[in-house]
Amino acid sequence: MDAEHATDDAAARIAAAIGEPARSRMLYCLMDHRARTSTELAAVAGVGAPTASAHLNRLRDEGLVRVQAQGKHRYYSLAGPGVAGVLEGLCVLAGATIPRFVPRTPPRLRGARTCYDHIAGSLGVQLNDRFRELGWLSWGADGAYALSPEGARALGELGIDLAAARRLRRRFAFGCLDWSERRAHLGGALGAAVLGHMLRRKWVVQDLDGRALSVTELGRRQLRARLGIEAGEPVEP
Repeated sequence: MDAEHATDDAAARIAAAIGEPARSRMLYCLMDHRARTSTELAAVAGVGAPTASAHLNRLRDEGLVRVQAQGKHRYYSLAGPGVAGVLEGLCVLAGATIPRFVPRTPPRLRGARTCYDHIAGSLGVQLNDRFRELGWLSWGADGAYALSPEGARALGELGIDLAAARRLRRRFAFGCLDWSERRAHLGGALGAAVLGHMLRRKWVVQDLDGRALSVTELGRRQLRARLGIEAGEPVEP
């Protein structure tokens, strides 16, 4: 009986957390699988920064959102697909639509760019997603990625020197939150090795005076054939 009451109480707390209008607006803003800062969520909810912080703490305490520190910012996202499923069901009952994410990053930088020494932007997120879909990478401890034997074999066949990447005194692989896409791209020594490989093979070229990367025609063909990724418009190397 106590267990039943505990479950009921927990469900009531979660429902109350979702049911407050400002918190509800924050949660539905995160339904596009992209992370946002507390400042952005405060604007969405129409509340001040201290109130937004209190709301986000409540949502985190109830297991509805998670937070990731990236540089000087803290980004919030839904805690998982179970939360998204509940929100989707409520949205259907309400007869409402989920708001779409509208990026404000310049298109050239949004497509592909460097993030320190790895690939960011839409292409970086595509690579990260594809490596995980293929089972090459999975979540490990402390937000790091674990490389599967299949992944090690496949990346080695692509020509990426995994032994050299592992010798570096830095994190091997992790999801680095992308500031334009608000989803993870591949960071760490492995991300740097992938970028180095693509630059050497002329799959991408970097602007001489900036961070923007452009995919070459060769790169488009290779990304499509080897990884099933459709990249942007090609450029000549």
